[in-house]
Amino acid sequence: MSQNKKKYLALCGGVGGAKLALGLSRVLEPGCLTIVVNTGDDFEHLGLLICPDIDTVTYTLSGVVESRQGWGRADESWNVLDQVERLGGETWFRLGDKDIALHLVRRSLLAQGLSLSEVTARITRSLAIDHAIIPMSDDPIRTEVVVDGGVMSFQHYFVKKRCQPRIFGIRYDGVEKAKTSSGFIGALNDKELAGVIICPSNPFLSIDPLLALPGVSELLRTLSVPVVAVSPIVGGRAIKGPTAKIMQELDMPVTQEAIADHYQGLVSGLMIDSVDKATASELNKRLAVHTSDTVMTNTTQKVALANQCLAFIDSLDKSS
Repeated sequence: MSQNKKKYLALCGGVGGAKLALGLSRVLEPGCLTIVVNTGDDFEHLGLLICPDIDTVTYTLSGVVESRQGWGRADESWNVLDQVERLGGETWFRLGDKDIALHLVRRSLLAQGLSLSEVTARITRSLAIDHAIIPMSDDPIRTEVVVDGGVMSFQHYFVKKRCQPRIFGIRYDGVEKAKTSSGFIGALNDKELAGVIICPSNPFLSIDPLLALPGVSELLRTLSVPVVAVSPIVGGRAIKGPTAKIMQELDMPVTQEAIADHYQGLVSGLMIDSVDKATASELNKRLAVHTSDTVMTNTTQKVALANQCLAFIDSLDKSS
């Protein structure tokens, strides 16, 4: 671990964001990294509150994630789900036995009156995670997609329907009335904050719900420290998930320029993959651009990209 003791805030979704979050956790000292995670994917299933992005980040940083798929627990068993199926229950959302244990603890703590932030902090401490993982809000926010024939909850679209329906729009039910979590606000207002990193998560499904919270975008725009985004697009394709499909269906080109447009006014720098280096000179007319290897298939690459992010922030800070 390096001796970088500056404080940083990472805005994060699930699998893609968790990879960079892991890299950052390896190069920053405990207490220097706050990871604010999307909760728009959360939903209730089998009487349990499912928090897919929070759990993916938690499992990744604790070293127990199923590495091949990037989510869920490693060495999982499925006895409970087998019995749920036998009893006629819904099994389209795969919850393994170890995963269910976490969800039972979460339900119990929430029933005792703890907030989602408090529950998450208690679980992460139990798993020996020494960086703060914070939900974007303690209030329920539910991402919904507008499809042909109506509105569909995100998990039904993403898991049950395997992203097959065409998307005509996305909305975040409850976000207008939701309060930004105190941990999120505290990190944004921390006088020791050195920079903000928007992880290479799906901009529409993972990052936009955070930005839609009342006051968050305004705070980001007024920060005196650099805000950089890592593009989830590499060579005209999404590394993982339906980002490219959604962009096409929303009549957006699958390009670095489109990502820059999406974050226009919010970020002072954009990190793009080296394969898209040819676009850097044009993009540089609008914002600072840094090229790097952004595909993370192993821990070495995750740490390397984390270091590149911090160096990019440092260079922007010195040039301001």
